[in-house]
Amino acid sequence: MEIQIKGLRKHYQSDGKTVKALDGVDLTIPANEIFTLLGPSGCGKTTLLRCIVGLETPDEGEIRIGGEIMWSSAQGIAVPPERRGLGMVFQTYAIWPHMSVFDNVAYPLQIRGESRSAIREKVARTLQFVQLEGVEKRSATKLSGGQQQRVALARALVAEPKVILFDEPLSNLDAKLREETRKELKSFLGALNITAVYVTHDRVEALALSDSIAVMRAGNIVEIGSPQKIYFNADHRYVADFIGRANLIQVSIAGHENGLTLVDSTLGRLRCQSRDLPDGSAATLCIRPEFLHVDRTLADASPADQNIIHGKIASMEFVGEVYEVEIHVGEERLLARLDPNMPVQIGDTVSIRLAPQHCLLVSA
Repeated sequence: MEIQIKGLRKHYQSDGKTVKALDGVDLTIPANEIFTLLGPSGCGKTTLLRCIVGLETPDEGEIRIGGEIMWSSAQGIAVPPERRGLGMVFQTYAIWPHMSVFDNVAYPLQIRGESRSAIREKVARTLQFVQLEGVEKRSATKLSGGQQQRVALARALVAEPKVILFDEPLSNLDAKLREETRKELKSFLGALNITAVYVTHDRVEALALSDSIAVMRAGNIVEIGSPQKIYFNADHRYVADFIGRANLIQVSIAGHENGLTLVDSTLGRLRCQSRDLPDGSAATLCIRPEFLHVDRTLADASPADQNIIHGKIASMEFVGEVYEVEIHVGEERLLARLDPNMPVQIGDTVSIRLAPQHCLLVSA
């Protein structure tokens, strides 16, 4: 189901100051997508999620789910959480330690007053779906972290919700298990064809899981787009910086030529992706480290060659599949990612080719 949010505001008082957790948020979350709210701690993403589910009361605005008003300050409507038809998976899983796996998953159906036979059937079907059949009688807290996460997911799914919401559900898992569980979760949600709203501060999670991402900052949504759009073609410097490691360089627009935008920078004149920006205006050049093509054989290339610059390797850090390398180009410090087999070392002079299609211009 589609979720529509209009003019949502939520303010808190802290130490005598007003904190704008949500500052007039307008947002449409498409039906049957995995939609992620991404941002740093304190940006308002969890507050927004809790307002949708009904665990927080906004100050102003409106929330509709499937066209039905769930909360409206203007109309005085406030549908309680249990009547919104939503499922939620919390960061801590909120599993009851005194209950078995079966009882944890069955709880929403028991509260709803369903028959024992219906509960047995639905719990069995849901546990099979999340690959936990055979552990119904075990204590839920005796399971591994990944299994507990699946118990929480099963409990959220068993009541067949319109929408399922996730509040950083993988943050308590170690890195390897987080990766495995993330893949499982995407597979589960894809099979369900359900609207999912996912909150995280982890950019890798957001990129790997989402159909769409909304990047938040200080109670506002800065930008919305597909993972590819947000990573490769962001409109805002904040988004380009937050979503992944980036070289960010202040530039001035020098003109437009052959479908490219020319800029002047501390790296010299460069050709970049086309942007409709006036000559002389300021912008930020964003280049991902993986798009710096470093080569020793170009060290004698002419400065007139398109987007070829020269620098010196200042540091190299081995991180597994690549070296993360810092290259000094005049006053700039550029981060690149190099193949471990590339025959370079600290102090070497190298050339860097910057493909115009990977030179992204964002807001200054």
